[in-house]
Amino acid sequence: MSRRPTTVTVPYAGGEARRGPVTRGQANMIRCILRDEPVQINIHDVWPVPAGTRTDAAIDALRALVIRHEALRTTFPAPPGGGVPHEQVVSSEGEFTLTLLDHDELPPDAAGYAESVARAARTDRFHLDRDFPLRVSLVSAAGAPAFVALAASHAVTDVGALAVLREEWLALLAGSHLPDVTALTPLDLAAEEATPAGVRKSLAALAHWERIIRGGPQAMFAEPGAEGTDVKTPSVVLRSRRGARALARVAERTGGLPATVLLTAWCALVAHRAGQTACVTAVPTSNRYEPRLARSVNTLSQDALLCLDLRVPSFDALLGKAWGAALNAYRHSRFDAVALWEMIGRTTFERGSAFARDVVFNDVSTLPASLAAPPASPVDEPGPDLELGRGPDQVLPTRLLAFVHQADPLLHLSLWADPALFPRAEAEAFLTGLVRLLEAAADADVPLARLTDVTGVRPVERGPDWSVVDGSWVSPPAVADALGRALGGLPVHVVLDAAPGDGDGADRAAHDASSGGGDGPGLTAYIAGGDAPPTPADAHAALMKTLPGRPGVLAPRRYVIVQDPPADTEPSSAWLRRRTLVEGTGRDRRM
Repeated sequence: MSRRPTTVTVPYAGGEARRGPVTRGQANMIRCILRDEPVQINIHDVWPVPAGTRTDAAIDALRALVIRHEALRTTFPAPPGGGVPHEQVVSSEGEFTLTLLDHDELPPDAAGYAESVARAARTDRFHLDRDFPLRVSLVSAAGAPAFVALAASHAVTDVGALAVLREEWLALLAGSHLPDVTALTPLDLAAEEATPAGVRKSLAALAHWERIIRGGPQAMFAEPGAEGTDVKTPSVVLRSRRGARALARVAERTGGLPATVLLTAWCALVAHRAGQTACVTAVPTSNRYEPRLARSVNTLSQDALLCLDLRVPSFDALLGKAWGAALNAYRHSRFDAVALWEMIGRTTFERGSAFARDVVFNDVSTLPASLAAPPASPVDEPGPDLELGRGPDQVLPTRLLAFVHQADPLLHLSLWADPALFPRAEAEAFLTGLVRLLEAAADADVPLARLTDVTGVRPVERGPDWSVVDGSWVSPPAVADALGRALGGLPVHVVLDAAPGDGDGADRAAHDASSGGGDGPGLTAYIAGGDAPPTPADAHAALMKTLPGRPGVLAPRRYVIVQDPPADTEPSSAWLRRRTLVEGTGRDRRM
């Protein structure tokens, strides 16, 4: 196989020149672009080219999309002093380049090869102030285009936008007339977000997130082995006719929407495996539920944060709650990213936690054009009954990430699972268990207490040193070890209290802020400070710096500073009888 790459420059002219503020979604993604490695934040797609398409027709259709959609003609001038750009500029004319990648013949797995070309294009950074936001290769065999392999800047596109572009590009090649664009453009959306109603919506979203971050589990996978914040994660791909049939039957039996049924099954199984009474999961594609945004070529991919309480007896009861909980999450998924992270920093400091985006469920099967991978078998074959395959590895800041590519007539799902928690066999068993749960729920309501028997997925086993504290699984010995190390090796003893300790009004108010006002169990840390004892504020600030990547560690509710530790021969309860030098919550000032 030989290839002859050629770079082609494509001029365009048309559309209106405009400029204005960035949207909240753009600011959110640009913040990630400036922080993360390109391969982690750039996105990609592969478009099969219809047989008989000429190269010039494929290029002309791409040019038409650029003229049609303002996002593809948008750059972001760098602000003085750096940081996140606050303005976007739409050009009315310009040019872009694409690579013609011609081969004598394509390899047997031509689709897989095109996928590798698109993924390779993700490794280079997009320069927001000048680069065209699509990096396009036209993969051909003997001059006949076979695939468009592209990487895209997440500053102007998300998976939904790429789906719209793919659908419209194919329509143009088929000679169809595209209707006028009625979805909101990025600049129109930015103007709407700046209205009083838009500002209120953003503030309501922050309040929704704060309730979950202040009161929900700080991490879904707080358990032995869960460490680190960026993990190289293999993927497992499920393709199953059984799963699709079962999903349709559950929807028919219960009257629920298939997407909601699948989300409910996902949350039930994730929480069951994690040993949690609630499932907190990010749902990135949520913003396209609004009709005016469904077909918007823009980056709308801000998280909806869903917290689904599993303290119900059965699957049907959980499904009854899931639609309302999901809709509530969707309504609160457009926010000021800077304000959001300021809130998260404040809230986690007060709570003494580190919010972990452990679980992501990205259902793209309902987007305008499905982002399912090209079928591996001829289109007249229905697909496998249940097939598990291997997909590409990625470095991810999550423990469990699912992409639902297709739900009918084939359930096609990709799963990236932290290998420290889900060795390959367990990741495969998790997906098989999801199908089994759908099959059981297709016939009758399923008691949640029977999920192990029904799915074969067992909850994680935690040792006796683990306890639920402030809604989160915590290991008090791990807290003592982390705090001692953070304080340069000072002796530390951490105990689990039944209720908040006494204190002055300021301490009690700080406790209410850190624990959501609850009266459940909390931790108290006893620290032997010696001749240079730290203050509670010193101790809390030092511990907070160690929390990211350690989900089993939650800051104590109170810090009690004593002079010296008990002797080795004394029982651990002797810590409680040491003379107190100073005590407090440590939340009284930021360090």
